[in-house]
Amino acid sequence: MKHTHSILLSLSAVLCLAAAPAPAADEPSASRAARSVHLWWDASDGDLFYNEATIQESVPGSYFMACGWNTGYFGIQELGRGRKLVIFSVWDPTRGDNPNAVPDEQRVEVLHQDPDVQVSRFGGEGTGGKSLFDFDWQNGQAYRLMVRGEVQGEKTAYSGYFFLPGENRWKHLVTFRTRTGGQPLKGYYSFVEDFRRDGRSPHEVRRALFGHGWVRSLDGRWNALTKATFTADRTPLDNINAVLDGDRFSLATGGETKNTTPLRSNLERAPLDVPLPDFP
Repeated sequence: MKHTHSILLSLSAVLCLAAAPAPAADEPSASRAARSVHLWWDASDGDLFYNEATIQESVPGSYFMACGWNTGYFGIQELGRGRKLVIFSVWDPTRGDNPNAVPDEQRVEVLHQDPDVQVSRFGGEGTGGKSLFDFDWQNGQAYRLMVRGEVQGEKTAYSGYFFLPGENRWKHLVTFRTRTGGQPLKGYYSFVEDFRRDGRSPHEVRRALFGHGWVRSLDGRWNALTKATFTADRTPLDNINAVLDGDRFSLATGGETKNTTPLRSNLERAPLDVPLPDFP
């Protein structure tokens, strides 16, 4: 399982990368991967982060990440041979790519694991704990994801909840705890990524809608996610885009995608007069 390297960057670093010029549309490219694209949400530090993802176009090797923050991420993936899943990952506080080299006291701890969820260590692009839940998600269906962050001394426990539409209930997938110095949830973002990277994948479209998101700030106020900044990694391709689509944010990369929104643009939707979703 590959993990994106771009999310290890701070917001300021990613914005800097986004400023790199893209090639002209007719310029040949040897890129093996579609360009990773992100939406950085404008919200204060909090303890709950809720977002929804609707996949519009997908191919094997796609990651649609709905709830990312400064120490982890949560979304859905399409692998090969028809396998689809939900993935929730949290990083160790250490540097390096070898998960076996991390001392036990610095490793992500597992505080809760649903019986249907696989938990393991990851490495290669940072190290940490990951959880996989096999789930045959479908294009066009809005999926609801929520992260709870609970500060526990010098550590923070992060719980991942996924709403099962067919059963009309939340499933508590896993709770990971890692050393953060006592930080709450912060640095919220979403992305679309190609992890197949075989040279053909840049010519295939990956597109999703993100929206109806909320963050509960540390003083207990709920804040709707109405503003986002569009960024991308350094991959020299310009077939990427982010636009408002009704009351949600569309994020796309690859294939015949046309770029109409400049990188580092701020997108904003009007607030919705709707009740808060039910949270676990």
